[in-house]
Amino acid sequence: MLVLLALPLGVTAWGVAYYLDPPSQRVRAPLHALLRPSGPVGQSFGILGLALFLFMWLYPLRRKFRWLAWTGTLGDWMRIHAVIGLALPILVAVHAAWRFSGLIGLGYWSMILVSLSGMVGRYLYGRIPRSRSGLECSIDETGNQRKALITEIAATLDLDPVSVTRTLEATLEPPPGRGMAGALRRLLLDDLHRWLAVRRLRRTWSAPRAGHARIGHATITHALKLARREIALGQQLRMLDATQRLFRFWHVAHRPVAITALLAVLVHVAVVVAMGQTWLR
Repeated sequence: MLVLLALPLGVTAWGVAYYLDPPSQRVRAPLHALLRPSGPVGQSFGILGLALFLFMWLYPLRRKFRWLAWTGTLGDWMRIHAVIGLALPILVAVHAAWRFSGLIGLGYWSMILVSLSGMVGRYLYGRIPRSRSGLECSIDETGNQRKALITEIAATLDLDPVSVTRTLEATLEPPPGRGMAGALRRLLLDDLHRWLAVRRLRRTWSAPRAGHARIGHATITHALKLARREIALGQQLRMLDATQRLFRFWHVAHRPVAITALLAVLVHVAVVVAMGQTWLR
C-alpha cells in the first residue's frame, strides 16, 4: 500500500508546478514530454493502473470458484482488492496528468465511485463474523468464539466469568428498527459505543479491588483487546441479518458502476492504441 501511494505522490510532488499550469502552458513546460499522459512517466502509470484494475477483477472469480482456494484465502484477496482500489485513483490521476475530461474523465470518476463504494463494501464485509480464511462463521461458531474470549478475559483478570459476561452484555445497544438506513446508522453507532465501552472497562478493571493486587498495565491492555473483540462479535451477531441484507444490496449497486468503469477504461485504451498515442509502438 505504501509503495502504491508513495510512487504517484512522489511524482506529483516532483511535477506539481507542471500539474498546476493551465493546459495552454503545459506544452512549453520542461516536464511536458515526460509527464503528459502519452509520455514515458504518464503512460507507465497508465499501464500500471490498467494492470492493477484488471487484476482487481480476479477477486470476483476467487469468490465464485472454490477450486481457486490455492491462490489464497478470501480474506487475503479482499485485503489486496481493497488496497488496490484505494491506490488506483491516484495512480490514474498521475497518468492523466491530473486532468479529467472526455472519456478518460468518465472512466476516472466512475473509478472514484467504485473506490468509494468499495470502502462501504469493505466496512460491511468487516461487520460479518468470519474465520481467518475469510469464510462466514455460523452463529454457533461465533457464540463459541465469544465464550472463549470471556473465559480468557476472566482468567486474565482473575474475575468470575459470569460477572464478565454480564459486564460485556450490558455494553450492547438494542437492535435497530426496520430499514437499511436504520441498520447502517446502528452499525456506525456500534463503533462509537464499542470505543466508549472499552474506555469504561479500562476505568473499571484498573480500579483497585479489595484483597487483590493491582493489575498491571500490560494485563489490562490485553484484557481490553479481548473485550473489544468480544463486544464486536456480540454486535455483529445481533446485527447479522441486517448487515447481510445491506451487503447484498451493496453488491447489486456496486457491480454496474464497476462495469461502467471497466468499459470506459477499455474503450480509452483501445482508442489510444488505435491512434498510435503510445511510446510502445
